[in-house]
Amino acid sequence: MNFSSNSNTALFFSSIDEISNEIWTQLECENNLYFHRDFLKSIEINHSEINFYYIILVDNSNKPIALASIQIVDFYLDTVKTNFEDFIRKIKNLLRKLYILPNKKALKLLISGNTFVSGEHGIFITHSQDKKQVIKNLTKAILHFVNSNNSINIDAFLLKDFVNESLFITDELKNYNYHPFSVEPNMILEINEDWNSFEDYLNAIKTKFRVKAKKAIQLSKDIIIKEVNDHNIENKLPKMTALYKKVVSNADFNLSHFNLESYKTLKSAFGEKYILKTYELDGKIVGFMSGMINQNSLDAHFVGLDYSLNRQYAIYQRMLYDYIQIAIAKKLKTLNFGRTASEIKSSVGAKPQDLTMYLRHKKGITNKIVKLFLQYIQPSPFRQHFPFKNIKNE
Repeated sequence: MNFSSNSNTALFFSSIDEISNEIWTQLECENNLYFHRDFLKSIEINHSEINFYYIILVDNSNKPIALASIQIVDFYLDTVKTNFEDFIRKIKNLLRKLYILPNKKALKLLISGNTFVSGEHGIFITHSQDKKQVIKNLTKAILHFVNSNNSINIDAFLLKDFVNESLFITDELKNYNYHPFSVEPNMILEINEDWNSFEDYLNAIKTKFRVKAKKAIQLSKDIIIKEVNDHNIENKLPKMTALYKKVVSNADFNLSHFNLESYKTLKSAFGEKYILKTYELDGKIVGFMSGMINQNSLDAHFVGLDYSLNRQYAIYQRMLYDYIQIAIAKKLKTLNFGRTASEIKSSVGAKPQDLTMYLRHKKGITNKIVKLFLQYIQPSPFRQHFPFKNIKNE
């Protein structure tokens, strides 16, 4: 049942289950698994602390032309880490003195995008649409959604994550007082179509990087890699969750924490397209990897690892090479390693794909201060490696 009054250009829903089969058929969006109802439903049902909503934009004939996934989360500004900690601390203190930023109360943040996966997975637009107009209509629909629901109190709006090629479209958001800022890039490895095995990949990289890869494989030789399936996932999840929390605690920026119970429904819905493996040593889980094959790409999702054993057994490095082996075996075109640990990912051949978010605070004066604040939110610099023989250092 619709929870909000529809507008001339948008329909509003509070659950995936409320969207009719007819709408899904007309959108033709489910070839992209991030817009598959089973993927969205899995995230929705396993994160009760988040409020999920969905906006369907329609044309003059009331035909669906776009789908936007909306989440409302509690966000704490103190969780943001930057290279300008002293300056940011002064800004935070100023906001608190002006009663703009509460001391302990979370900001209610409305997100258009995927809270847990980096990339353009928040807005699906059907073919032959004016994308700039769609972005304008979405912006208006979000405001209509908030203003027509007295029970929903939003402090700020965030639209995420747009690649550079999309900015000529999404910069329309500046006209609606949204402020762009850069975030950690996705690290993308292009899979050479001539690679038929992991050996082909090794032969394509320079000697010192090939030596590093073989050393990691040698160090991790005692690790047993096991598939996670419907039969064993229940027993593995507690340890996987503990390892995931260790990784998350080191992150510079998290909008929310992922509930690994989602893996049950994701694995059940997508089978071999959803990659889930554990790394075990002497019968104990010391790491896990997850990812999804979406069209021609393997997207790495969350990992977990025992940091106390990582150096000795090269757990994380081995995971990166295993992702590469899977992508080659599946004849995919790209491997998206996601954000974080950019330098080590570049050492296996990944290149940064810049991402931009847009933020707007509901209050006008606060929004101007937010613009100043965002100028100091920058991706962490890292040393870019160029491991392939035919690519010179830039």
